[in-house]
Amino acid sequence: MALTLGQKAGWGLADMGIVVFVIVKQLLILTYLTTVLGVPVGIAGFVTTAVLVFDMVTDPIIGYLSDRTQSRFGRRAPWMFVGVVVMAAGMVGLFATPSGMDVTGNLAWVVGFFVVATIGFTMVAIPYGAQSGEMTLDPKERSTMTGFRMAFASIGILIGGALIPGLAGSMGYAMAAMAVTPLMVGAVWISLWATRNTPRIEDAATVNLTGMFGLVFANKAFLVLVLLYGVMTLAIAMITAGLPFAALYLIQDSGDTALSGAATALTTLSLMFAAFVVGSILSQAIWVLLSHRLGKVGALILGLSLYIVLLYALYTMLPSVNVTVIAGMFALAGMTNGSYQQIPWAIYPDLMDVTRRDSGVAIEGAFSAIWLFGQKLANAVAPAVLGVTLAAAGWQETTDIVVPQSDAALGALQLSITLIPAGILGVAIIGLALIYRPMARRALA
Repeated sequence: MALTLGQKAGWGLADMGIVVFVIVKQLLILTYLTTVLGVPVGIAGFVTTAVLVFDMVTDPIIGYLSDRTQSRFGRRAPWMFVGVVVMAAGMVGLFATPSGMDVTGNLAWVVGFFVVATIGFTMVAIPYGAQSGEMTLDPKERSTMTGFRMAFASIGILIGGALIPGLAGSMGYAMAAMAVTPLMVGAVWISLWATRNTPRIEDAATVNLTGMFGLVFANKAFLVLVLLYGVMTLAIAMITAGLPFAALYLIQDSGDTALSGAATALTTLSLMFAAFVVGSILSQAIWVLLSHRLGKVGALILGLSLYIVLLYALYTMLPSVNVTVIAGMFALAGMTNGSYQQIPWAIYPDLMDVTRRDSGVAIEGAFSAIWLFGQKLANAVAPAVLGVTLAAAGWQETTDIVVPQSDAALGALQLSITLIPAGILGVAIIGLALIYRPMARRALA
């Protein structure tokens, strides 16, 4: 049975709420620790990475439990319904640091609530990813669903990367996080209601934990895709983690360009994210079309190649005092980033079908857990890599938002958000073309 337009869009809506937290943890926590709480950048990067590594430990557990859940609402909905509340509450709590604590106390507070928020995130994200393998078996329909998902995700990126930093500047981080929690919870709950009548697997999986993940690891093409998606994510996460610093130190507003007024009203960081999101939203239909014309892998390789070109061009332009030109570059970067956002998420459910076809076992939760492993590992490593790189170049932490930095430190920042990610994306392209595509053709035949 084909899904209705409302069901496809309704499923995609949930990611708007999920991505708000993803962007907050990638974009704001490291900056909050170093520029508001005065935590040295190397330590802040390490503890951020440690929490995200812990988060990966919970993925297989939640995937296994959701596969074995049986309720009148299906296997996934109960986890998502409760998890989004836990995620939102933890996000607000981590920014509500009491005044008067020392650096150790501040770290303990932030880490504690960060752990709570990431557990909630896993409770939502793992079952949500599993739904894409249950609702339809049509690869083209999955591309359309993922197009809706990433369009809504782009709005979540805008909220997490543009709205929250602006609100944080006027009302504080905790109040800004609280202001968007109704949207986060509402997006997931409305999505569950909109998809309540879609096809789903009612019966709990009976295979044990070892057998479940043994089946996942036997799917070699899937494991290669997980690895390559993690490589892509490392590049994007380095850009995301470094962007707040770039907005403070590499992108200055001369005050006489077309978007200078917008930069003043929104802050430079918010303007860059807004431009990025507009480009991403506009590109979603294009990447769906190109996936149908070129194949999903071909379209992904094209998108990543264009991304590398954009990053090199951005490297040549920084530092810059022309926010209008840089905003235009970020809009183009958003369009290329749309391929990374959308296409891998449309590919991996096709590989879940291979295991279900060969084994007769429906374990989408286990697949979803391993799928997110590479992404989460990359997101965990990126802040530490950025922190170590900047610390080695002599980066100075502060509680005053901005302090003078050396040329070496600024150069390291420039490389960390342009040429280094471009090189990482190049590795992913080679892996897709030479390793993944031949394996996938054999598996899907």
